[in-house]
Amino acid sequence: MMTRSDSRRGIILVTVLWMVALLSALAMAAAITFRGFAGIVALDRDRVQVEALLTAALEAAASRAAMWQGTPVDYPITISLSTGSASAQISDEGGRIDIAKAPVEVIAGLLRVIGVPAQEADALAQNIAEWRKPPASDVYGPTGPPDAAAASSNVSAIEIELNPPFTDVRQLARVPGMAAEWVAAVAPLTTVYGSETINPLTAPAEVLAALPGVDANRARAFLDQRHELPPNAAQLAALLGTAQRYVAVGTRPVLSVRLTAQLVNGVTQAARAVIVLMPNDALPYRILVWNPLPLQAAE
Repeated sequence: MMTRSDSRRGIILVTVLWMVALLSALAMAAAITFRGFAGIVALDRDRVQVEALLTAALEAAASRAAMWQGTPVDYPITISLSTGSASAQISDEGGRIDIAKAPVEVIAGLLRVIGVPAQEADALAQNIAEWRKPPASDVYGPTGPPDAAAASSNVSAIEIELNPPFTDVRQLARVPGMAAEWVAAVAPLTTVYGSETINPLTAPAEVLAALPGVDANRARAFLDQRHELPPNAAQLAALLGTAQRYVAVGTRPVLSVRLTAQLVNGVTQAARAVIVLMPNDALPYRILVWNPLPLQAAE
């Protein structure tokens, strides 16, 4: 027969067992939370370290480009730190054709270079020119300019500064008649950070071939001469003949920088930056575009 004392001891035993179970559960939850917190700390540490490597590579690229005096042509840079390594591949946006500013005949020449039939290339270049042409009311208001004839030549320049027709070369896909494969083909040869002219010291062969009056022999002779250092800009431009009016050596280069960083633990990250050099400014360069890719663990 169970006595009252035995009943109390049973209750106490059950209570103790429940407390042990509760403490075990709390300990397990704390361990899981700690592991999760440790994982977050490790991820944040990796992110900080890889971003520091990317920044260091960008600084090195800007410093090196500042000494090139107009001739940064796909020059690779690699740095190594205790936390990992990073590399930067630089190219000059000024050596590409600006789809918002280049003359129509240059855009038509580029389309022919990538394989668009001549007649279709001319029509498509006109479509691009019409696409980037702003209505006068967008610049001067609903009444238009006071003297439309006198102001028509300034409308495009003003509108491009206030509201550029293209902010990314992939937006060419919006132009009527522009096929997706043509957009992909011209993307490496075009930019939205250039000018009406191209930098002949950094232009790819395909860009030079797109200039009216430049045939394969003239382009080959130009590229052969450009390999000599330091390049003579005036002599090089003379080799282009009548195409000289489409080129000019840029004084404030805008550079595209492809960055890759890898930590010692294998975590990697890539990014693309577009910077403009500011040699006489308090800051040596300004960042126009910064597009990082997600962190990845090495396989």
